[in-house]
Amino acid sequence: MRSLNVDCKISVYCNINESEDVNKVKTAISNILTDMDETTDDSSFVANSSNYESLTKIYETMRTRKTKTAYRRHLMRNMTEDSTWFYLNKQAAFANAVVLCDDESESPLGPIKIVLHSKNIEDVIDWLVSDIE
Repeated sequence: MRSLNVDCKISVYCNINESEDVNKVKTAISNILTDMDETTDDSSFVANSSNYESLTKIYETMRTRKTKTAYRRHLMRNMTEDSTWFYLNKQAAFANAVVLCDDESESPLGPIKIVLHSKNIEDVIDWLVSDIE
């Protein structure tokens, strides 16, 4: 993984349904993101990190599965002045797989929403989805 030379904050949001085990939701998220400061209650999970290396599994999966173009499309479409976001499938994450969702409804129990914040958000997107290794 190449270095990211700008500050980037990563936020993760996930609803926890009544039928779900909170620990299984935590496991799903920890399978795809590392080094996160998390808070949970009975209905939601929120985590934050200022360490871009938290995205290592997503970064590597994009390259092995050749999904950088799809991620770029989502990140550019959802970009605001200083942030962007994308959804990942919660059930796939529990199975230790990174699966991008086009829409919330593609994850039956609700998606994991990952938000990237940076004053240089376009640089963060380029770092995440570029062909440069």
